[in-house]
Amino acid sequence: MKTKILVSTLLALAAAGLLTGLPAAPKDLLLKNGHILPVAGPNLDGDILIRDGKIVRIGPGLPAGLDIEVIDLGGKWVMPGIIDSHAHIALEGDVNEMGDLITAEVDVRDIINPQDINIYYALTGGVTSIHTMHGSANPIAGRGVVLKLRWGAKASDLNFQGAPLTSKWALGENPKQTNAMMPGRTRYPRSRMGVEASIRKEFDLAKDYLKAWDEYERKVKSAAKAKQPPPLPPKKDYRLEGVADILKGKLWIRCHAYQSEEMLSIMKLCKDYGVKLVCFEHGLEGYRIADELKAYGVAVSTFADFWAYKWEAYNTNPHAAALMAKRGVLVAINSDDAERMRHLFNDAAKTVRFGGLSEAEAIKTLTLNQAVICGIDKWTGTLEAGKDADMAVFSRHPLDPYTVCEMTVVDGKILFDRAKYLEERKKAEEEKKKEAEAKAAKDKKVGGEV
Repeated sequence: MKTKILVSTLLALAAAGLLTGLPAAPKDLLLKNGHILPVAGPNLDGDILIRDGKIVRIGPGLPAGLDIEVIDLGGKWVMPGIIDSHAHIALEGDVNEMGDLITAEVDVRDIINPQDINIYYALTGGVTSIHTMHGSANPIAGRGVVLKLRWGAKASDLNFQGAPLTSKWALGENPKQTNAMMPGRTRYPRSRMGVEASIRKEFDLAKDYLKAWDEYERKVKSAAKAKQPPPLPPKKDYRLEGVADILKGKLWIRCHAYQSEEMLSIMKLCKDYGVKLVCFEHGLEGYRIADELKAYGVAVSTFADFWAYKWEAYNTNPHAAALMAKRGVLVAINSDDAERMRHLFNDAAKTVRFGGLSEAEAIKTLTLNQAVICGIDKWTGTLEAGKDADMAVFSRHPLDPYTVCEMTVVDGKILFDRAKYLEERKKAEEEKKKEAEAKAAKDKKVGGEV
């Protein structure tokens, strides 16, 4: 069934010319008569003027010049493009390097796949940017990257310019490899305390590595002054360089964790080494330590109502995200899954239904909060003049259970238009039907002649 849907989608995309590259952006684009949820201010009814991929003005009755493409939204709802701060799409092959305990040297930028159909599927759900990253098999794993979902662009053009690179960490069952998902593993560590100890050990090794290179640089300068040959450099170690970049603050730490005790412990470790933990991934028990999370200043990128899929994920509830948000923790609702990514707006609505968040707070869990966690709030996450024209248009309020994403705009380019897609899909299916009928008629004729 999934294969049939994929083939049908690809046929329609090809017919619409959406597999050959990014569409050309109009010089000016005016979206008129929308219910606008800017996040940066009060909701309003009006228009959005876009020029060269940026939002120029938002307000009622904006004039349309001769060179402006005008799209009448007819009262549809417009919100900032959804951001998914925990994703694994747009990558080629496995996202876990299981061969060693610490894998800080690997980098997901080496395997970005701009032709992953999940990029387009994400656009159908209003998602415009993602943070895609290494898996959770290692206490210190690979580097992650923030991407703009510029469907049709080449791999290098997906990178969100200015966004920080990240370091993926993991605690608990996955790195100690003792759950049902990873049977038969026998490597160190086999306990939660061993996972933390492995991180401390790697930090100490990286500090010694940095010290050796600093000493080498001093000797090089001294030799140059004395007009002597330079000394031999220390041995290059790409793994320790990855950890050293964390110590230098070049990489933002994103830590996969479930249990509150581990979360408290890793915050202490980060303070001991002077590194900044930006976000807990999943953090299902974060509601138990909301005050401590707020005091430290760490965000939580979590699920709305997905848990109990393994032992350490049992102790949570559908109120957890809202409980943390109400105590001042920066909370985002993520997918961790290509299918779930397409309906994150439904998951955000659950924080209103179960946790009592306001609609505005729920929208922030998909937009501004996500942008802050990813370090891209300077460019996106809200609808306001000067920011990137990344937005999603919905048939109803984005939190309405019957809403549908009608259009997704990235950098001022319409990369998903449901009406156009359905029209082209219908044409492709009719053409396919005609070809099948012609073939059947030909086969019947040939059979009759025999």
